[in-house]
Amino acid sequence: MQESNKYKAGYAAIVGEPNVGKSTLLNAMLDQKISIVTSKPQTTRQRILGILNREKTQIIFLDTPGLLKPKYLLHKEMVKHAESALQDADIILVMVQAGQKIELPEEVRLRVLPMCKVKPVFLIINKIDKINKTELLPVIKEFVKEKQFKEIIPVSALKHDNLEDLLETIIGYLPEHEAFYPEDIVSEHPERFFAAEFIREKLFEKYREEIPYSTAVEIREFKERDSGKTLIEADIIVERDSQKGIIIGSKGAALKEIGTSARKEIEEFLQQEVFIKLHVKVREKWRQNEAIIRRLGYSSRK
Repeated sequence: MQESNKYKAGYAAIVGEPNVGKSTLLNAMLDQKISIVTSKPQTTRQRILGILNREKTQIIFLDTPGLLKPKYLLHKEMVKHAESALQDADIILVMVQAGQKIELPEEVRLRVLPMCKVKPVFLIINKIDKINKTELLPVIKEFVKEKQFKEIIPVSALKHDNLEDLLETIIGYLPEHEAFYPEDIVSEHPERFFAAEFIREKLFEKYREEIPYSTAVEIREFKERDSGKTLIEADIIVERDSQKGIIIGSKGAALKEIGTSARKEIEEFLQQEVFIKLHVKVREKWRQNEAIIRRLGYSSRK
């Protein structure tokens, strides 16, 4: 059969439980870091759009928050971001970790498996570098028995193992369509969005337990100065005064460390020098405050 010569374009949503490697996969597919990655679950709070252009092909990846049972209003909005990606996607990539139990998590079964009837759903078994390859075949066979997935593809997003096979398989399922975005952009999100995300990433890396989950970052100013450096002024929002003290640290040392780490990440992303000013503001129970969630961009409403 003669190969189609028409342009193909479409959306591929990456969904799954928290911390299975969705953001790592997006970054690996794009060969560029646009989605923050930490060892802690629930790092991603809204869907992140990344665009991969190949010859006569455009894949728009949608990285999504982990599917979980909501505890706060913020969590409810995070789940809505994932659900909207499921609705918008032409292809759904369900990620699980190699070595975990065969059964799909309850939230994944509830929200994703019904989509198998209306669009192609792939099962992506990630972190295969962490297990013996002989353990993988029985896992795949168990999922094949369910007859839910169009494709089952084992990968290591971190090691870039088998990603080319995944890409070629995605392309095979894409609809014929003209490009949705210009070929010279990698995302629709503005630069200030990524600046806030990189600052938030450093908070997740530095602090344990509840503190990173109680924080958000709001960019107050983002502009190029006469010196040539871009000024980024941001508020780190917390829920309690005690958290504010911890983030600032003795004589501001902890806050300075966050700013220095974030600056390096942002400069690498923007390919230009930046100057960062960070402030810490207390907003009690902000994760339950609809107005603040909307202002921060976490609301799923368009």
